[in-house]
Amino acid sequence: MDERFNRWLLPPLLALLFLLIVYQYVSPACPGAACPRRPPASAARRGGGPAEREEEEAAAAAAASAAEEEAEAAAVLPRLVAKFPFARGELCRRVRFDMRGRDVIVFLHIQKTGGTTFGRHLVRNIRLEQPCYCRAGQKKCACHRPGGDKDTWLFSRFSTGWSCGLHADWTELTSCVPAAMERRGCAGNRTLRNFYYITMLRDPVSRYLSEWKHVQRGATWKTSLHMCDGRSPTPDELPTCYEGDDWSGVSLQEFMDCSYNLANNRQVRMLADLSLVGCYNLTFMNESERNTILLQSAKNNLKNMAFFGLTEFQRKTQYLFERTFNLKFISPFTQFNVTRASNVDIGEDVRQRIEELNFLDVQLYEYAKDLFLQRFQYSKQEEHQKNRLKRREERRLLREQRAHQWPREEAAEVAITEDYNSQVARW
Repeated sequence: MDERFNRWLLPPLLALLFLLIVYQYVSPACPGAACPRRPPASAARRGGGPAEREEEEAAAAAAASAAEEEAEAAAVLPRLVAKFPFARGELCRRVRFDMRGRDVIVFLHIQKTGGTTFGRHLVRNIRLEQPCYCRAGQKKCACHRPGGDKDTWLFSRFSTGWSCGLHADWTELTSCVPAAMERRGCAGNRTLRNFYYITMLRDPVSRYLSEWKHVQRGATWKTSLHMCDGRSPTPDELPTCYEGDDWSGVSLQEFMDCSYNLANNRQVRMLADLSLVGCYNLTFMNESERNTILLQSAKNNLKNMAFFGLTEFQRKTQYLFERTFNLKFISPFTQFNVTRASNVDIGEDVRQRIEELNFLDVQLYEYAKDLFLQRFQYSKQEEHQKNRLKRREERRLLREQRAHQWPREEAAEVAITEDYNSQVARW
């Protein structure tokens, strides 16, 4: 019986073994990732070829990428509620700064706005073809143009010194800088130079407290010229708040009680065109009209500047400067949240009093902050759009590359199969 059972079982086993051998010759051997991809059953039922499969993959990838980009943009750029309407040209600040030519950056340094730190960034922290030459122990650096030209591309405290006076304002700088450049013996016609004005602003209350602490330690700025319409103000037009050499040890109350303290609304006064209001002659027009003109002039000048930054937003200031002038800083800016002003403990009544004394600066800073943040958001959106288009182009090139690979893969698969079939037929 065992013999009969074995005789009955042997033919099926031999037939199965023969089929396995034939299958090995007929079917192409391509395990794992080496095998050409087969379309899924759903695609086969639809009769889709490589082109159809590629379109489906591209559509799915594009949808996923778009969703990812939208999520990224929402995370990086939170919704900004604009307070002031600005045109596209006022938000898009791009300067084709020609350092080899006759372009000059002019830094308007307002007291206690972080201008000293920013000024040092300009001479020591920008990646330049020809870096500024700074000698040890000296504040000023030589910022010459590349190519051996002794002309300077930067007009600031740390490059040219106080050439137009200590902490010169907009009125002084715009009338002084061209002539000052000529006096320095810089080659070229002044009409060929392009002057790009920049500045820094700060929260009015913090700036005011910082100036008070600075004056309390002995600072006066009494050598400032305050030139306007070709002359300095008379003592009657600009009296001092103290007797003696300085105002050391002044209390905050005394500092606030001086009605002609230049700390009041300093940012508006230093950014406005003072010739529009009769300079420092307070009898030229009534106070209300004077304040309106000063504030509007400061806003216009600030908006039309090539660049301005905010002390409270150091990284954003760095980003916008780099985008505006196409220059890169070597080291990132640092945000110092603990300052002398932040260490001053004041009550709400004192804060309100400081805001009243600086009511023009408060309005200017609100305007400046909104413009600054809108410019930052516009630049970021522009950057994201550029990166999005770049990624789309990369995906398009990848799809074209894959589309060229499909015919070669299928042709190789057919060639392998025909080769095996011919071998089986020959055997």
